[in-house]
Amino acid sequence: MVVVFALVALAVVGVIATANWYVWRRLFRDTTRGPGPVRRVGAVVIAGGWVLAVGALVAERTGAPFPLQQILAWPGFLWLALSIYLLLAVLAGEVVRPLLRRFLERRAAGRRQAEPEPRTSPVEDAARIPAGTAPPKATETPDADAPDADAGTGTPTAPDPGTAAPDPGPAAPATAPESPLALPSRRLFVSRVVAGAAAAAAVGTVGYGTYGVLNGPSVKRVTVPLAKLPRAAHGFRIAVVSDIHLGPVLGRGFAQKVVDTVNSTQPDLIAVVGDLVDGSVKDLGPAAAPLAGLRARHGAYFVTGNHEYFSGAEQWVAEVRRLGLIPLENARTELPHFDLAGVNDVAGEDEGQGPDYAKALGDRDRARACVLLAHQPVMIHDAVDHGVDLQLSGHTHGGQLWPGNLIAGAANPTLAGLERYGDTQLYVSRGAGAWGPPTRVGAESDITVIELASRQA
Repeated sequence: MVVVFALVALAVVGVIATANWYVWRRLFRDTTRGPGPVRRVGAVVIAGGWVLAVGALVAERTGAPFPLQQILAWPGFLWLALSIYLLLAVLAGEVVRPLLRRFLERRAAGRRQAEPEPRTSPVEDAARIPAGTAPPKATETPDADAPDADAGTGTPTAPDPGTAAPDPGPAAPATAPESPLALPSRRLFVSRVVAGAAAAAAVGTVGYGTYGVLNGPSVKRVTVPLAKLPRAAHGFRIAVVSDIHLGPVLGRGFAQKVVDTVNSTQPDLIAVVGDLVDGSVKDLGPAAAPLAGLRARHGAYFVTGNHEYFSGAEQWVAEVRRLGLIPLENARTELPHFDLAGVNDVAGEDEGQGPDYAKALGDRDRARACVLLAHQPVMIHDAVDHGVDLQLSGHTHGGQLWPGNLIAGAANPTLAGLERYGDTQLYVSRGAGAWGPPTRVGAESDITVIELASRQA
């Protein structure tokens, strides 16, 4: 088992190293004429970025001093995102490269065909006459302004044989000036254009995606009809908040934005469905403090996500309770018109705190509608077995960084949005924050307001 793990790890390192060498080659080696400071700086930037990225991941998971985590997190995690899009942009450049080169070659050929035949001087023409052959006689036109030595006879005055011939001056150039694309070579020019475009595209993508996260989540509204919901509960609003991921990057200011956005929707109930934090209560307690300001008529509820079990789940359950949220640890509460239940995340199984559906749902009245809070979408199959009407989840981030949605979609039954599994509906939020890079591409962050609809209405 250890040998297999080592081989897999070695293969992963090999792939990453090869990908980074390829990026360095296209961005730095192919855009320079030879070894020099530009290539060395490129190697330092790429290698240094990965040192910071690995350092940020290790510091977070090992509970390094929080100031050190903050120092490493911003450059390290942003480099992770940037390296992904540099690689994708450079790969896309392989398609553009031959097309651009062909365009330039055709343009140069067209210019050569359009250029007129170069003119030559009389001296060059004389030089082309074979030896022993008399030059052709040209019809001369008298110049009215030239002095005539024998005006009476009209005979032109012959030049004195002892007089030197006049200097014809420098010969006209035989060909047109060389195209500026020849220096640097066309291949080098194409490499520089493609590399510059790839770098600009990657930086722009990461910059825009980071701005979207730091600017705060948007509000999404979804109507979910429930067959068992009584008419009196028609229009009941649940604000679903998942994956805030408070940590060394997203702190107290971001938490306040989330609270303000949730409260602006005026929900009847708030459901925080896991992955609230990436760090200990000691380090992130002040960052989570704004959660005390959450307001809803029927209260705010919380269930654990997998990241809580990396951060001290018991301490965080106690902390959110102190802030006024109600933890549902494999528990259920009966609201006036439906049951609200919550189960621990599957990551808690290693600590003996995994999900217990029998405890949360075993003795309930199945004639009543039931809404279940469960962090991961993969828990839907147990929800179906226990007659749940609606499960609210997060965890996937919608993929967070395209094309990560392909991986997340393969690992989860639902990537984002509302789907039905038998008589049970599953809604998956893309999440309010971000893990690792504070960046989202193709998966905008959101807070979802679920409006329950009664079919009796």
